[in-house]
Amino acid sequence: MKTLGEFIREKREASGLSLRELARRVDITAPFLSDIELGRRAPAEKNLALIAKELGVTLAEIQEYDHRDTVSDFKAIIESNADLALAFRTQLKQVKTGSMTAAELARKLNPK
Repeated sequence: MKTLGEFIREKREASGLSLRELARRVDITAPFLSDIELGRRAPAEKNLALIAKELGVTLAEIQEYDHRDTVSDFKAIIESNADLALAFRTQLKQVKTGSMTAAELARKLNPK
């Protein structure tokens, strides 16, 4: 799964923009944009909209790669339910050790 930062970098490079030029156009610092691309920081919604505009994509398209709400929601759920936290840790351990693939876990969580 592509991250927000990876998506931004991919689109920026495809547009022929340097990191410094995109940062200048959206009025943020180049180090801040670098941190966004590396996943160390997250842009405010208004900056995300400006980045999307400069990259020629819709805000909705770029938001598909912004998983902050999903992660915070997931964290809140597992912190409030010890059984669910244990179940997920068990499954995640299997993915980490290679006894289950991420695709297999995804199928377990979202059977069709």
